[in-house]
Amino acid sequence: GFNVRLTGLDIGRGSFLHRQHLWHDQGTDTDWLKLHVPLRHVAEAQGTFSIFESPLSEEAVLGFEYGYTLQCGRDLVVWEAQFGDFVNNAQVIIDQFISSGESKWGYESGLVLLLPHGYDGAGSEHSCAFLGRFLQLCAADNMVVAMPSTPAQLYHLLRRQALLDQRKPLVVMTPKPWLYGHQPSYSRLDDLARGEFHPLLVDLTTIDRGPVDRVIVTSGKHYYDLLSERSKAGLQNQPILRVEQLYPFPVHSLRDELARFPRLRTVVWAQEEAKNHGAWHLVRDQLEAALPPEASLTYAGRSPAAPSAVCNAQVHAAEQYNAVACALGIMPG
Repeated sequence: GFNVRLTGLDIGRGSFLHRQHLWHDQGTDTDWLKLHVPLRHVAEAQGTFSIFESPLSEEAVLGFEYGYTLQCGRDLVVWEAQFGDFVNNAQVIIDQFISSGESKWGYESGLVLLLPHGYDGAGSEHSCAFLGRFLQLCAADNMVVAMPSTPAQLYHLLRRQALLDQRKPLVVMTPKPWLYGHQPSYSRLDDLARGEFHPLLVDLTTIDRGPVDRVIVTSGKHYYDLLSERSKAGLQNQPILRVEQLYPFPVHSLRDELARFPRLRTVVWAQEEAKNHGAWHLVRDQLEAALPPEASLTYAGRSPAAPSAVCNAQVHAAEQYNAVACALGIMPG
């Protein structure tokens, strides 16, 4: 098996998804002597499973982990931010090493960044993992940026990362607790045991493709808000496609899927992030390259803003509804 190394603040417990990698014996004052790590005892031939609780010194920790990946061979090395927003404290490491180290020096790194990302009214320091900034750094297949929307997709993405022969950094916009705790987003055990990661997920709803003239394309947990409101409004004739991998963008798969709607006239890119903080400006060219000849592209989401998110629950809810309603055509954009 492969060796797995996890670092980050609260990495054993998990800040959002309580993964419970570390079991403590609470019956003794020296519980650290009786730590139990279940994933170290799965199979006899498995690799090592290491967990290192690291402080909120993102630049130092990420710099060390990047260097570690250059020497560790095929180990799966994962750093998780407590909140994705905190990654900006390591921006120099990302710009100078992670995104460009291979191009400048031939250094191959398979470092994985898990960045909790998602809008819930918690404000600009606890909502946004700078998705647009990462996409701006993408070129020449230098790294992978993904925003998976199901547990199976996340699992197969990490599994693919471990199996890659040519190492590339992987940046994952991971969900906060409401996503995988939300029933429509669950995955069956069979989905994890079989299959592979899909950069694009199509809409499996049974609809007549012939009259469809509007298709929504989105990414991440925003899909579930769109899905819920579509059901309430009785708009099942609007397919919703999910781009799970934002770079490299699955332009050919998207083009093939859009071509299956002969009367398609409008493709909507829907995102929950502010217009200047999400993927829109970086994926627009890719989306346009996938359009059928008679279709046009439009944006549905929050307006541009200096802070990445608001910290007022009522304002957040109003903005979120407007973003969803505009995407579905319930209200004008």
